[in-house]
Amino acid sequence: MNRSTFIKTTSAGFATVMLASGLWSFVPKKGIKRSYKFESYRPGRFLAPITCVTPDDGFYVHTFYDVVPWSSSQRFLTVTKLPYQGRTPVWGDTAEVCVIDLENETIQTVYETKAWSFQLGANVQWGATSDRYLYCNDLVDNKPVCVRIDLETGAAKAFSGAKYDISTDEKSIISPNLLTMNIHQYGYGLPDQVFGKPATFTKADILTEGLWQTDLDTNKTKLLVGFDKFLDRVEGPEEDRSYYRKSIPYLFHSKFNKQNTRILQVYRGLMDDKGRDASLFSLNIDGSNLKQCLTRDQWNQKARFGGGGNHPNWHPDGEHIIMNCIPRWMGYEDMLFCQFKYDGSDFKVLSEMHMGSGHPSVNSDSTYLLADTYPKQKWIPSPKDEVPIRLLDLNTDEEQMICSVSTNVGNNGNAYKKGETGSHYKLDPHPVWSHNYKKVCFNGAPEGKRQVFIADLNTII
Repeated sequence: MNRSTFIKTTSAGFATVMLASGLWSFVPKKGIKRSYKFESYRPGRFLAPITCVTPDDGFYVHTFYDVVPWSSSQRFLTVTKLPYQGRTPVWGDTAEVCVIDLENETIQTVYETKAWSFQLGANVQWGATSDRYLYCNDLVDNKPVCVRIDLETGAAKAFSGAKYDISTDEKSIISPNLLTMNIHQYGYGLPDQVFGKPATFTKADILTEGLWQTDLDTNKTKLLVGFDKFLDRVEGPEEDRSYYRKSIPYLFHSKFNKQNTRILQVYRGLMDDKGRDASLFSLNIDGSNLKQCLTRDQWNQKARFGGGGNHPNWHPDGEHIIMNCIPRWMGYEDMLFCQFKYDGSDFKVLSEMHMGSGHPSVNSDSTYLLADTYPKQKWIPSPKDEVPIRLLDLNTDEEQMICSVSTNVGNNGNAYKKGETGSHYKLDPHPVWSHNYKKVCFNGAPEGKRQVFIADLNTII
C-alpha cells in the first residue's frame, strides 16, 4: 500500500498530492455539522455553572490538562470522539477529531485518525495564531506523523514527523517515538501494532533515538537531542547515574513553553520493561542548554499516604514549572503543590495546608491553582464515587471545590483490570484553563460515558 492510498483509505481523503518529499496534501471528508443542546450539569449545586458540551452519541475527551481545547477566539472547542470504551484500543481503528461551535451549539467531525489513545484522544491542538488550523497525528505507512487540518479550505497536510507538542509560532513540532509510548505508560500515544504488546527499545536503539523535531516550513525531521546527551546531563546521587546507565531510556511528555524559548522533557528508565523512574529536563528549543532540573531521587520520593512525584507543567511565565512533589529534602512528608525554575533552582512549596493531587496548573498571575484528583487519592475529600475539581486561592491559601464528577467508565471505577493491557477504564478529568483563565474544561462520566464539560468561573475569578 503506497502512502497516497493509505491517506485516502484511512482519512477519507481525495485528490492526494505530493507537495515535497514526505509532505502530502489531501482533502479529508468532513462529517455533517449537527445541532444539539448543551446540558447543564446539576444546576445550582456547585460553585460555578457547569455545562456538558458534548452530545450523548458517543465517547468524548479533550486532550490534556496543559493543552487548551479552545480556539484562539474561544468560540470553538476541539475534542476527540473515541470509537469505543471498555476495551483495549486496536491498531487500525479510527477516532474522530471534532470541532464544537460553542455559540451555535453544533459539532462537526473534521478528520478521522488511526493515531489516538484514551488519555490524550487524538492529541489534537489548535494553532495559536487563529481559528484556522488544527494539528493531530495519523498513521502513514504505519508511521505516526503530524497532520495539519485547514478548517477554512478543508485541505490537510501530512508532515514527515510526529507531534507530541507544537510551538506557539506553529513552525516546529517535537515528539518522542510514539510507537514505544505504551511500554512505559499506556494511553498517551496510539494503539499497539501487536495487540497488548507495546513496542520497546533495544540497547542499540539508544544510539539513534531521543527527542525528535520537525520543521513545518521545510518538513525536515531531525534528532534534536539523543539519549546519550540526556545521560551525560544526569545529576543527583551516583545511584541515579548508575541506574540510568543500565536501564533502557524512554521519553514521556515533551512540552514547549508559551514563549517558545524552552522545552520541558520527562525522562524515564526501564529495567526489563518495568518501572518508570522518572526525572525532568529542560532545554532550549534548538536543543542547547540541556539541564536536569529535577533528579530521579527528588522525583521518586514517596509520600506519607502514597504516591510519588508527578505531572510537571510549565507555569504561564515560561520560567517556572508546577508539579506535585514530595520534597523530603526540605522536611515534608506529603505530596504538595510545588514550583521551581527550569534549571531546578528557586524550589518552593505553594501551599503547606492543602495537599497535592491530580493535574495541577496555575493561572497567569499565580493567584489560583487548578487541579483534580485520582480516586485513589483519598487524602482529598470528595463526594462518594466522584472526584473534585479543585480551585486553590494562592493568596489566601483557601480552597473551594468547583464541582465533583464521576469518572467511572467501567470495571467498578478501577482504572486497570488485572490481566488486561491498555487504559480503557481510565478517565482523568484533566482540568484545563481557557485562554483568559475564566473557564475550565474537564472530562467526566456522570452516566458512565466519557463526556466533556465547561465550568464558567467569570463570577469567581
